Amino acid sequence: MRIFKNKAFSKWAAREGLEDKALHAAVDEIQRGLVDADLGGHVMKKRVALGGRGKSSGVRTLLVYQMGYKAFFVYGFAKSARGNISADELRALKYLAKELLGYSDKVLKQAIEYGELIEVENDG
Repeated sequence: MRIFKNKAFSKWAAREGLEDKALHAAVDEIQRGLVDADLGGHVMKKRVALGGRGKSSGVRTLLVYQMGYKAFFVYGFAKSARGNISADELRALKYLAKELLGYSDKVLKQAIEYGELIEVENDG
């Protein structure tokens, strides 16, 4: 299972103190069926704990996910910052999901080289 984050998500996660190990834990939970919301079209909403605090005081992430294949963290927000995403945003995320999941290994490699995607390494 390969896990990625886009450049904007990576910058946001760094500001929030969201570590890569928390992203791996979130994907592991999804693989076990612990999903906060399946928004359709391979778009998932997942709460992620920050630095030892519980999930209720953590952040919300939106990711593109295909079981056993790839996960792309594409958007994050604090629960206090907003309640949910709009229908237009969801439509755009579903389109993005289709694009990302269609990337060949060559295109993924190029996106990483250009800094548009960052592969989340598993350090543990």
